[in-house]
Amino acid sequence: MATYREQGIVLRTYKLGETDRILHVCTQGRGKVRAVAKGVRRPGSRFGGRLEPYSHVDLQLYEGRNLDIVNQAELIAPHARVREDFALSACAGTMTELTDAVAQEGERDNALFLLLRAGLQALDAAPPDPAVFVDAFLLRLASIVGFHAFTDACAVCRTPGEHAFLSVKAGGTLCATCAPTGTRAVDREVVHAVRLLGAPGEWSALPSIVRDHPDAQRTAASYVRAFVEHHLDRRLRSYDLVPRA
Repeated sequence: MATYREQGIVLRTYKLGETDRILHVCTQGRGKVRAVAKGVRRPGSRFGGRLEPYSHVDLQLYEGRNLDIVNQAELIAPHARVREDFALSACAGTMTELTDAVAQEGERDNALFLLLRAGLQALDAAPPDPAVFVDAFLLRLASIVGFHAFTDACAVCRTPGEHAFLSVKAGGTLCATCAPTGTRAVDREVVHAVRLLGAPGEWSALPSIVRDHPDAQRTAASYVRAFVEHHLDRRLRSYDLVPRA
């Protein structure tokens, strides 16, 4: 069997038999990899503790017919604090749930890998309001896979400007001409919150939304969930566990 080496983040694990475990890993070079870690549930396993959910690992694997086989595993970032804290773990669980749903086996998606890594690093710092990082992650992931929430132009006619109508189905703000009857108009702060949540790389500025405009942040969070579930056609089961201030 051919061997290869990859960095990856463990998305989820399943028990297999008495001592083995199946892993779903978001890798930097091969997209999602499904692999078996043999004997990791046995006492004294060489790398059982390194293959926990949310761990960033360096792996050596054998290529298998259906599942690859983990031969070596080295920790890069364990994210143990995230696993041990209920609120942080709930947030990370939502991130990994959606990543597992959209990542494709054998298809490299470096942007997705880097987004997940950044999201887990943000949670590892134990922020006081971790839920806002989940909302940012979801909206940015949706953009990576082709569903961008427009906030600087009309989502239908692309007329530039800050428009007051916000639509889940259309994919962002709408001008008065394109907004159907009944489309919701929102405060300017809500549009600003959605824009900041979706802005690539703006992690450090996110806590300011909760601190300065908590009502707008709550409305933006509801919009993000509806937007992602509608366009990705998937209910986010873990999202209900995410703690909210």
